[in-house]
Amino acid sequence: MAKDVLDKELAEEQDIKTVLADDIEFNGNLRFSTSLKVKGKFEGEIDATGHLFIGKDADVKANIKARNISVYGRIKGNVEAFERLELFSGAELIGDIKTPDFIIQSGCVFNGNCIMVSKDKSSGNGEPSKEHHKEKNKG
Repeated sequence: MAKDVLDKELAEEQDIKTVLADDIEFNGNLRFSTSLKVKGKFEGEIDATGHLFIGKDADVKANIKARNISVYGRIKGNVEAFERLELFSGAELIGDIKTPDFIIQSGCVFNGNCIMVSKDKSSGNGEPSKEHHKEKNKG
């Protein structure tokens, strides 16, 4: 991983409200509204209105919905970012994505389908659209 990417990840961590450390293995459903960084292992579902960071050594197996998602590590699962999805050099994402803004650096692995939606599909404040809530409440 390039030094500038590592420096960026470390600088971002100072402003993150919650960090699941690299020695934590968590299974279940996770919801948050500010910022959270996963540095260890996570398996389950993430449904958030905040900014999710996946650390360089993180291993995440989950379907994820969040306002912004910045990935330095590994994700296996479908991802929806309501504002922006970023894959930094060394990141790996195996799954389908849906987002209005997708940034991918050289040196990433992405295997899946990408659906780019207009920003008006979200409520504009990082909240999922009413359409998202309808889909979630079906069944």
